[in-house]
Amino acid sequence: MRLFLALVPPPALRRRFGVLADAARSRCGGRRMPDDGFHLTLAFLGEQPEARATAIADWLARFTLLPGRWRLDRWGQFRRPGIVWVGGDAPDPALGALQHQLWNGLERLGVEGRPERFVPHVTLLRRAERPPAPDLPAVALDWTYSRVELIRSTVTPRGSRYACLARTPGPLPDVSADGRKDEER
Repeated sequence: MRLFLALVPPPALRRRFGVLADAARSRCGGRRMPDDGFHLTLAFLGEQPEARATAIADWLARFTLLPGRWRLDRWGQFRRPGIVWVGGDAPDPALGALQHQLWNGLERLGVEGRPERFVPHVTLLRRAERPPAPDLPAVALDWTYSRVELIRSTVTPRGSRYACLARTPGPLPDVSADGRKDEER
């Protein structure tokens, strides 16, 4: 099964990413990510056997994650695959440390493929025809996170579908970028 570890935004922040994705699509073309697909990939694991997926899920359920906050304040792109994204203008030491810590644990479980470079971002568009334009809305979002999820990605003709298989222990409900709990929105 195809797996990755990610931070998944709360519903209010997903909606805000959706507004940015709509604005980007009107200027850049391409295929917009669905709101329920927005996430920050911390570790792409690729195809893994079921036994290893179970071991990763068990490990993740015991993983201690310190809550953090990520500031998203810029547009970006990966030209070759036509990805338009939002992320942070400055490197985020806490996210870098989290990604490093996760990969250390994954490698102990036999997972290979640690990337040489980590560029935290949330993909908004795939197959964009043009780069982000200067007239796109300013990005100024704070994402408070408290859980990492193990996600199974299933590729379909209509795009990838994601399902959470496990998550780190964390407070419920999640807090959104505007500081309100899910039930307050």
